Amino acid sequence: MTVEVRPVEVPRALGTPEAADFEAYAALGFELERANWGHDHFAETPAELHALHRNDVHRGRRLFGAWDGRTLVGRSRIGWERGDDAATIEVTLGVAPAHRRRGVGSQLLAAAEETARGLGRSIVVAYSDHPDTGEAPDGPVLRAPDGDAVLAASAPAAAFAAAHGYALEQLERVSSLAVEGRVDGYREEFARRATRAADLGYRLELWTDRTPERLVDAYAAARARMALDVPAGGVTIDEERWDAARVREHESEQLDGGMGVLVAAAVTDDGAIAGYTELLLPLDRPFAYQYDTLVVGAHRGHGLGMLVKLANLVRLAEAAPERDVVYTWNADENEHMLAINIALGFRRCGLEAAWQREGFSR
Repeated sequence: MTVEVRPVEVPRALGTPEAADFEAYAALGFELERANWGHDHFAETPAELHALHRNDVHRGRRLFGAWDGRTLVGRSRIGWERGDDAATIEVTLGVAPAHRRRGVGSQLLAAAEETARGLGRSIVVAYSDHPDTGEAPDGPVLRAPDGDAVLAASAPAAAFAAAHGYALEQLERVSSLAVEGRVDGYREEFARRATRAADLGYRLELWTDRTPERLVDAYAAARARMALDVPAGGVTIDEERWDAARVREHESEQLDGGMGVLVAAAVTDDGAIAGYTELLLPLDRPFAYQYDTLVVGAHRGHGLGMLVKLANLVRLAEAAPERDVVYTWNADENEHMLAINIALGFRRCGLEAAWQREGFSR
């Protein structure tokens, strides 16, 4: 089998002849997610991908496809923060099950590493997903520098990473929440915690899709802390520079892709955002994604993380009761946030592994 790896161009519009490769790339994503998880809840639609990849002002992005003739058999996705001090690129890749163990993944990874060299980046971080099987790993296991989770050393992604010089640097828990039957309890606990937060000088602000103009600068400042304050294990994470313009660009990406967003934030008397959380609502799908949740360091210890999450879960039940499952991702070493999620009813359904290799250069 002769496979050609080449960039997948972002078309001006979907549903056109020039969009065929891009749409095949998105379709393969659904196939890969079903093969791995048994569902496609983590696959991105063509519209979501298109909205995201049309904009590269603050974050560079590149897609590659592996083609066997006219058939797409593998794909990779590369992203990087722009800025002279950024050192990393991030990559995910996948190969259609019938075409694995034929070197396709190695070709896709080589294209990502060449991109890193061309950008002058010294570090590549790659990711792989590992659904829970319901049983403990049989045989040797791998551990990240922090956290208690383990990954079977026999996992195909582990062997692939080791063969290419990548080390396991972090494990994230993938968790799901069945919302049904919990909302009344959420509402009661939220009311109690909101009163306590108000006594401490925090008010709750809620918005949908677009940040109120009076809060956009404060929201940008809080989002900039996300890359700096979250547990990273051994993974190198570049600083993200956020301002009001980047917030607006990010919001437009989500809306153009059909993604609704619910944000809950705890705000101080002087207008600073002390903590926030966001729920992403993909178009016409019966679930939501719990993405960023952050409490700024100076405001921790007051229950703000639980407060904002409760607020958003109550809103979700009221605004979109058909979305009865919520997914979230947390570093396995993030004991505080994991404790909040477990108390809310989240249960682990898998792991995401972060693999890192250093030493790339032009």
